[in-house]
Amino acid sequence: MSAPAERLATVIRQGFEDYHARFAQITRRARVRFEQRDWAGARADAVERIELYDECIAECMARLSAEAGVQLHDRALWRDVRRLFAAQIEGQIDGELYKTFYNTLARRLFAARGVDPDIEFVAMDVEPSDAITHPVARHSYAVSETRPAEAFMRVLGDYRFDVPYAHQLRCAAAIAVRLQDDLAHWGEHPVRGIELLDTVFYRERRAYLVGRVFGEHRFSPCVIALVNDGGQLKVDAVLSRRRDVAHLFGVSRSYFQADLATVGDAVVFLRSLLPRKPIDEIYTVLGRAKQGKTERFRTFFRHFQQHENELLVHAEGTPGMVMVVFTLPSYPLVFKLIRDRFGWPKTMSRQDVEDKYALVFNLDRIGRLLDAQPYRHLRFPASRFAPALLKDLLESCSRSVMLDGDDVVITLCYTQRRFRPLNLYLREQEPQAARAAALDYAQAISDMARNNIFPGDMLLKNFGVSRHGRAVFYDYDELCLVTDCNFRQWPKPRSEEEAMASEPWFHVAPNDVFPERFPLFMGLPAAQLAAVTEAHGHLFDPAWWRDLQERFRRGDYPDSPPYGTETRLA
Repeated sequence: MSAPAERLATVIRQGFEDYHARFAQITRRARVRFEQRDWAGARADAVERIELYDECIAECMARLSAEAGVQLHDRALWRDVRRLFAAQIEGQIDGELYKTFYNTLARRLFAARGVDPDIEFVAMDVEPSDAITHPVARHSYAVSETRPAEAFMRVLGDYRFDVPYAHQLRCAAAIAVRLQDDLAHWGEHPVRGIELLDTVFYRERRAYLVGRVFGEHRFSPCVIALVNDGGQLKVDAVLSRRRDVAHLFGVSRSYFQADLATVGDAVVFLRSLLPRKPIDEIYTVLGRAKQGKTERFRTFFRHFQQHENELLVHAEGTPGMVMVVFTLPSYPLVFKLIRDRFGWPKTMSRQDVEDKYALVFNLDRIGRLLDAQPYRHLRFPASRFAPALLKDLLESCSRSVMLDGDDVVITLCYTQRRFRPLNLYLREQEPQAARAAALDYAQAISDMARNNIFPGDMLLKNFGVSRHGRAVFYDYDELCLVTDCNFRQWPKPRSEEEAMASEPWFHVAPNDVFPERFPLFMGLPAAQLAAVTEAHGHLFDPAWWRDLQERFRRGDYPDSPPYGTETRLA
């Protein structure tokens, strides 16, 4: 047995365990933030926890360097490290998290191009958690047919906060009534029991009790949302439809703060609630973004191998001036690569684009910004690319793409869930559905604005539509904060020449924004634009944007519930 390899394996294991403990320490603050209504502190915690992984990787790398010295880059040594590390974590419920941490170190240390199975765990070695049989901690309650509110009184009593309920019995009765109404199609007495995870989930301004509600022969997800209303707790909403719960755990939402003792067993439980939700998205929304990346690549790679005759092709939609986007048609994922040069009128640099995507990673995405995960040094067989796509990548993205023998190596790309581009969706739908999508597009802009996010480029092609008809924004090269913009009125022309000029006749600074001109850039058909103007006319008023800026400067961010009004309790 190699003593140096054993010591390095121990350093890595301890490095992950240190990261895990610090992750939990930040996560545990969420309860206090919720009880004290410290929303600014909650936002800061979310960013700190995201940045923690790279911080711990750097610290672990320094310890490895001090321990190994000149042997640090010895591949033969690292083959032993990999074997001994696997032995040290054998039997761990969250073994896949340990392996991902190890892989991050190995890939950064050796600047791997593609996967090196000699010194790291390949995707198929990082097993999913489906086989876990250890049950996640939970509370179970029987619900009486005659006094259902009593069960929910017990529920609320078991989840204690240092803030009292405004009216606990009224909240319990409202939960019982809402579930009886929502699940009435199950029968005369539909609700027979409820099961909730011990762990409370926190995000933004809400605490969530997450579990499932049982009927006689079936079950459904159940999420109870709590708000702290001026120092008193209230039940704000009850979600029992998979669609609503899936949206709550969606890829356009920020990550939950949930102090889970182990993660894999909770992932298994959540998949029972949301069987169509990919496992990578569940890991990611729990704050385990690196594990989400590993699972995303693992599941894609398996599908890619199974469909060996299918080619990677350009994604549908209008080609971008900043990104080349490609996909495997049978798999709902897109790969986005930064072009070497950007077409006019784009003026940003490559680093600016990378910075925008990093900014979105740390923002409260409020259900309207699609999560984008960066990948480095991916390797694909060149034969799997459609010729037109491969030619485009080699000519337009030479700083990110290279040929290495029979393979294509991509040094940096971003992956996102594939959504239908809004401009295509509007052409394909009947008038009523197209109108609804146009209105939700405007609502998406409003939602982002109310959270200090300005999309910059409002073209329809930069938005996508989910299978539930929800509009999300996914093109970030011109995104910025509302507070960084200067919202102006469009000056009135002083002459016919000025009125007919194709370019502004007045000075326009880089951060100047003219909301009155938004309709020209949205590209909506007349009927849809009229509907948007009627319902969301504030978007075209500079004063509305300036009022938002003033609120943000005071630290006053509007509340944006992550669910519809139909789920909320009166």
